[in-house]
Amino acid sequence: MEMRSLIEESSKYLLNTYNRQPVVLIKGRGTRVYSLDGKEYIDFVGGVAVNVLGHCHRKVVVAIQKQAQRLIHVSNLYHIEPQIKLAKQLVKHSFADKVFFCNSGAEANEAAIKLARKYSKERFGDDRYEIITAFGSFHGRTIATITATGQEKFQKGFEPLLQGFRYVPFNNVDAIQEAITHRTCAILLEPVQGEGGVNIPSDDYFKKVRDMCDKNDILLILDEVQTGMGRTGRLFAHEHFGITPDIMTIAKGLGGGVPIGAMLCTNKVASAFSPGNHASTFGGNPLVCASALATLETILEDGYLLEHCKNMGMYFLNQLKELAEDFPVYITEARGLGLLLGLQMSVDCNKIVSNCLKRGLLINSTAGNVLRFAPPLIIEEPDIDILIENLRDILENYYDE
Repeated sequence: MEMRSLIEESSKYLLNTYNRQPVVLIKGRGTRVYSLDGKEYIDFVGGVAVNVLGHCHRKVVVAIQKQAQRLIHVSNLYHIEPQIKLAKQLVKHSFADKVFFCNSGAEANEAAIKLARKYSKERFGDDRYEIITAFGSFHGRTIATITATGQEKFQKGFEPLLQGFRYVPFNNVDAIQEAITHRTCAILLEPVQGEGGVNIPSDDYFKKVRDMCDKNDILLILDEVQTGMGRTGRLFAHEHFGITPDIMTIAKGLGGGVPIGAMLCTNKVASAFSPGNHASTFGGNPLVCASALATLETILEDGYLLEHCKNMGMYFLNQLKELAEDFPVYITEARGLGLLLGLQMSVDCNKIVSNCLKRGLLINSTAGNVLRFAPPLIIEEPDIDILIENLRDILENYYDE
């Protein structure tokens, strides 16, 4: 079937919930994807920070193939070997003692919200249930997680929202202190705000938040759905700030492309959940856990990939900063951590995204005016150079196109 016909059928049969680009992608290898009409694209979206090892990484593909031949799904009413192995590795390489598996970042954050409330109510009483989150945050699209999300555009039309959330400016410790009441049970933050525009906190922000949580006996929940699994050059982004949370959520890059999420927590907090409190039919099934285990092991293998991500992130950011210096009328700021980077624009981002697509480059925009880059962690300098050269050409001819 021709690409145009497929796009027409997409519009006919699928709910209109995405602003899709006019391309049908059918194949991927490494940092490249290929469309139905045979065109090659360098992928700087990475499935929105999902394809950390690139497309169809050999170890991930083999792990999926082997597991699919053995056992695809079995209920969590029974013990699952790949799930146990994955949980063990996550605990070994994090602050956590226990893991709960689900299917997405939103579900992981739902689990975190439920656990924080249940733990706090059991320990402090029924009046301890409020969670402080940040303006510009994004925590998912369920009713609970869009309520936790500090952006009205995701909440509009879905009222009434869930009670028990308070919002403060990101990277503002004083605002958090003012928002804390006797009802506060947790503070939920992203180490770097992804959907909010790749917003980076000051170096001491999270240490102060951690201290505040300790002094007030409040749980710290870190949403590492977008920043975890090596995205920032560390396995988890909070490692950059020298702190550990009580609860952490991950997803996106965890499965190497398959849908899996996880909530990690300490034993102290985990004790609040017992059988029947929370569950997921597909959460942590054999197939996705085999893929995630292969992904995690590859990231951790000899430390090369994390170091590579760090180096490529620094190179990429420097190139973006040079671009910002050369085009101050169009670019407000270049910022990022590892391979999660943003270019804040004063012109129409959609026009630039569309222009890049025509040139064989996949990028996307977020927060209205920020170009976001979250390529596979295996990206190399020549690919970054190609993107920068094309962005430079697009901006030089912005009003002529």
